Amino acid sequence: MTRFVYTAEREGGEMYKGVADAGDRFELYKMIRREGGKVVSVSEDSSLNIWSISYWNARITTVPEQLKISFAQSLSSMLKAGLALSRALAVIERQTRNPRFSLVISQIGSEVRRGSALNEALSKFPHVFSPLFISMVRAGEEGGDMSGSLHAVADQMERMYSLKKKVKGALIYPVIIVVAIVGIGALMMVQVVPTLAQTFAELGTDLPASTQTMIAISDFLVAHTILAVGFVALFFFAIWAALRTTIGKRVRDYIFLKIPVIGGIVREVNAARTARALASLLSSGVAMVTAIDIAHDVVQNAYFRDVLKEAAAGIQRGETLSRPFMDREDLYPPLVGEMISVGEETGNLAGMLENLATFYEEEVSRKTKDMSTIIEPFLMLFIGGAVGFFAVSMVSPIYKLSDSI
Repeated sequence: MTRFVYTAEREGGEMYKGVADAGDRFELYKMIRREGGKVVSVSEDSSLNIWSISYWNARITTVPEQLKISFAQSLSSMLKAGLALSRALAVIERQTRNPRFSLVISQIGSEVRRGSALNEALSKFPHVFSPLFISMVRAGEEGGDMSGSLHAVADQMERMYSLKKKVKGALIYPVIIVVAIVGIGALMMVQVVPTLAQTFAELGTDLPASTQTMIAISDFLVAHTILAVGFVALFFFAIWAALRTTIGKRVRDYIFLKIPVIGGIVREVNAARTARALASLLSSGVAMVTAIDIAHDVVQNAYFRDVLKEAAAGIQRGETLSRPFMDREDLYPPLVGEMISVGEETGNLAGMLENLATFYEEEVSRKTKDMSTIIEPFLMLFIGGAVGFFAVSMVSPIYKLSDSI
């Protein structure tokens, strides 16, 4: 497969440029003719040269979530306006400034020109497009409303992205405070404690155990700074590696569920994600079991995934969707099971799930706004404890010396 840069002319005389992947130039000519164009000039794309900056940019650059949302919105609008799918993809490709995403769209456009369905082309890039995105596009193609499905998936992704940003934003403040305290503590250990330790040694005073411990840590940091930095780096790398294992992920998810305040938000975030994914998929005509399997991938907490796995198995056994949610009210709030049950009874399951998702998204938004106020007392206790321990350990011997003098 070779990537070509071409200039073509439409029947009305309009000139346009594009990029396409094809087996050879003859295949490229056929693809352009199927679009109603005539090739004017063509050349191989030099950006595929392994020694070029463009080549590595297209492979190293990440694709932000917001860019995928914009892609779905733009493609939906263009299809609604009557543009052919291949032409709409070519327009978006020219407008995209992200090298990797531009390459991905180019390859998707080439697959579409060769006769592949859009969902089949998207499925070749699982690291860029989620199963939810691909399934909703497939539902739109099968139902004849591609523009509507793309608009729905863009809205769903926008809501989930907004929810993720709010949660991350609420955690930034406490993380910054903790990092600042640790940094200041390390600086005190390296710069202040050695001076006080030298004073205590010259005066020959007896030191309490806490002071001796801090001086020992300070001596180690000063004498073996590189080793200490390496140990800290190794410690965080070990944690990162452990969290990538199945057991590590479950331990992490369990800890988050048990943290006061945070645990409640985790439950509501996962409830919102589950309801939003199922509502979008079911309203687009995706089969129930398939929708649950895709929602299983959207939900990130392992314990909530277990509930969805049980729900899919239950549906195949002929049980209701609401049963596993009612059985696991320690994870999903009781309202989730009740609303799903009402939706099943009234025949408006997608609508009930939509209302449920909106409710919990608003709840998470409200709670994340208040999180800094809630966490602030705990941070003050943490800071006070750290400062108090340092004061008792390093200042109390000075007072003892003053009393003896």
